[in-house]
Amino acid sequence: MTHGKVLVAQGGGPTAVINQSLVGAVLESRKFRNVERVYGAFHGVRGIVNEDFLDLTQETTHNLEMVADTPSSALGSTRDKPDLEYCKEIFRVLQAHGVGFFFYVGGNDSSDTVRIVSEEARKADYDLSCIHIPKTIDNDLVINDHTPGFPSAARFVAQAFMGVNLDNWALPGVYIGVVMGRHAGFLTAASALGKKFNEDGPHLIYLPEREFNVDRFVSEVKAVHDRYGRCVVAISEGIHDGSGNPIITQLAKQVERDAHGNVQLSGTGALADLLVQVVKDKAGIKRVRGDTLGYLQRSFVGCVSDVDQREAREVGEKAVQYAMWGAKSGSVTIHRTGFYSVDYQLSDLTAVAGRTRVMPDEFIADSNNDVTDAFRLYLRPLLGRGMPDAYRLRSSNFVERVLHKDKPWTNAPWSTAL
Repeated sequence: MTHGKVLVAQGGGPTAVINQSLVGAVLESRKFRNVERVYGAFHGVRGIVNEDFLDLTQETTHNLEMVADTPSSALGSTRDKPDLEYCKEIFRVLQAHGVGFFFYVGGNDSSDTVRIVSEEARKADYDLSCIHIPKTIDNDLVINDHTPGFPSAARFVAQAFMGVNLDNWALPGVYIGVVMGRHAGFLTAASALGKKFNEDGPHLIYLPEREFNVDRFVSEVKAVHDRYGRCVVAISEGIHDGSGNPIITQLAKQVERDAHGNVQLSGTGALADLLVQVVKDKAGIKRVRGDTLGYLQRSFVGCVSDVDQREAREVGEKAVQYAMWGAKSGSVTIHRTGFYSVDYQLSDLTAVAGRTRVMPDEFIADSNNDVTDAFRLYLRPLLGRGMPDAYRLRSSNFVERVLHKDKPWTNAPWSTAL
């Protein structure tokens, strides 16, 4: 059995349950006699190369449990994408500190970092276990049935659109909500779980797995608005045309890019604003509003799935168990069994690293603007207990008019679809 210190780090976007994975790994590591110390790196891999470590061996169990229940990354995070030279420096620091176990909580890029560091250790014949602990609200890690962080973010999106639908039902118009998801539409699709009645919003759901046509979008919004007197739209930030070009590049005069050269899809709220203007101009609808859910989706307090919390803790624990029981490297993956239960496996890093999972076809409706019941059945168990519900007054008790018997109902909130 390997002896040495444990180093845990968190990378990428924070989530509501990433600290569960951190604490799971820390507490499980402290059970093993071959572990000398448990360190946490501030701000992910950047903290490793800077040697910004916190000795978590000295932290109280009570405080760790309080941190576990707190959203966002307790150790801080980073958007750095290490290349080979960067990973060599990470490995040099691990060697200098006598680290025998490296656990990195993160998404696609983090898994690739773990893979490269593991390969460097093997080349140097250095006894190091490198385990990737899954995390991402995008739900886009391959092999996994789902990824910790996604269920809580999905719960927020579902509840947000439930509230938006109620607002839009009371004061009809068009509402466009832009949801995170550059390549995978899982989080945008979660908006469908906020529907109770057939005519509830979101009426239209647009995902990056399908080509987006602006003119068709306007036509579909207008058709829904003509039918119900209102329209709620959930749309992924990653929508693109048939050539794969982000729609925002067609609509915006200037396009922002991040430090890695990626087009800034929704961070500024520009996409929502541009789509609002397109609907106003081309559909002739006056009351059109748009929002970008943005960072609210990731670490919203008080909207956490208990299923997500439990599984995030368990993947941290399993990472340590795999490492202590002889595994040199791998990625902990989640696999669904039965109606709803999960098993954990240690998968090869090369099968996970740098790959992106997208929504399967059976989850996307043939209309390309909605999801299927298969997706609803997939997601519902992940949202956890206590999902709220929304009710309305019955529409069957109309009072007969006296002065305006022949006047049609205009924009009645219950619509002609009832």
